[in-house]
Amino acid sequence: MTLRGCSQPCKDSKNTAMKQIMNLLAILWSLFAITACGGSDDGGSGSSSPSTITITVSPESISSPATGGSYTVNVNTTGVEWGAYPDSEWIKTTVTGSNTSKGSVSVTISANTSTTQRTGTIMIQSGTGRKTINITQDAPLQVSEEKVYTSSKGETIDVEVTSSSEWTATASDSWITTKKNGSTLSITTSANDAQKERTGKVTVQTAVESKEISVVQASAEDREIVAPDGYRLVWHDEFSEGTTLNSDWTHEVQNSGWVNHELQNYRNGTADGKRVTELVDGRLHINCFKGSDGKIYSGRVYAKVKQGWTYGYIEASIKLPKGKGTWPAFWMMPVNFRSWPADGEIDIMEEVGYHPDYVSSSLHANAHVHSNGTQVTHEMYCKGAEGEFHKYAIEWTHEKITTFVDGKVQLTYANRNLGRDDWPYDDPFYVILNLAWGGDWGGAQGVDESKLPVTMEVDYVRVFQKK
Repeated sequence: MTLRGCSQPCKDSKNTAMKQIMNLLAILWSLFAITACGGSDDGGSGSSSPSTITITVSPESISSPATGGSYTVNVNTTGVEWGAYPDSEWIKTTVTGSNTSKGSVSVTISANTSTTQRTGTIMIQSGTGRKTINITQDAPLQVSEEKVYTSSKGETIDVEVTSSSEWTATASDSWITTKKNGSTLSITTSANDAQKERTGKVTVQTAVESKEISVVQASAEDREIVAPDGYRLVWHDEFSEGTTLNSDWTHEVQNSGWVNHELQNYRNGTADGKRVTELVDGRLHINCFKGSDGKIYSGRVYAKVKQGWTYGYIEASIKLPKGKGTWPAFWMMPVNFRSWPADGEIDIMEEVGYHPDYVSSSLHANAHVHSNGTQVTHEMYCKGAEGEFHKYAIEWTHEKITTFVDGKVQLTYANRNLGRDDWPYDDPFYVILNLAWGGDWGGAQGVDESKLPVTMEVDYVRVFQKK
């Protein structure tokens, strides 16, 4: 019987299709068999690898002090190979046994030099398995003041201590006592009746860290010194001890022509058998004279040249010399000087002999400098500046600089927040006292050597800073 609509070629086509399906099934079955019976990672036992890799670590977290340290983490994994990957540069790892199921990680944590606690992680990875080790490091021991100043009468200064662990405080000397009240450390000094400043220290210590606080107490002579409101005396020289300057001062040594075409030769203490600086009757004398060799000699000295001060009220009592050619100055330069005028210059007081009794203050920076006439400057008449003592001072803060002559405002300049070119005055500066002869300004109208020798006298220099 023949079906309607189907011939013999149709029947052959069905047979061919059936054979192709059977062949395809045979191929798939062969592939399944190969996969099921293939070799495995465990040496060909025929068992399949685990679908999930398990990792265990001991310890699971590390807490480190601020000083850092070294630690060992033991690792077990059901995988074969593994590695350790820290997420921060301050965490270093060294892996042992990374191609076995058991191994270890040596962890080194560097010292924390920031001011806060920090955290990080180490990721242990084996195939698709992951395990995180959490790292926490304490903030370092901190004190709000590393140097404190007290009056000769004795007083108590509070210092705040920040620590993640218990701490103690010990004093180096019997005239210093300490008291702990929570995070506050009270440092108390007894009266200093000596005519000399004294120094000591307080050590704040934890089990692994320590901080030193320097304690400076003024001499008895400061009891007559009245600090401006809101300020305390931090350094001074009354020039009442000995005949030469103490170690706080440094002499400049330079030949004539060094700066501003000035004619004097600066020397360290003595020149041609005479003193360029000396202490006489409780005052500093800076002497300018002509030597037997025809050269002019004088003195230029720096106070705390390597340390200086940042901000404060700084005052000196000075008697200026007379004579055309003199150029005395009380001024400041930056401790970390690199270039002028970019790093700044603060002239508290200058005067030239051909324009007697007119004293000036100036500021120099990239944005205001005398070489192009843009310097910030002000001049005022001070009767008797030559031949009598007058007080010259500066009040210097981040917000503004103000200079004074006998308590009267000479110059005021505000920080306009225009950057360092306009305000390079947030760095430490040191005090300079000098007596120049001639030069671009001092010798602008010539010099009169018949007036030599001349002397600039300084009764005191005092530095106050805010409490």
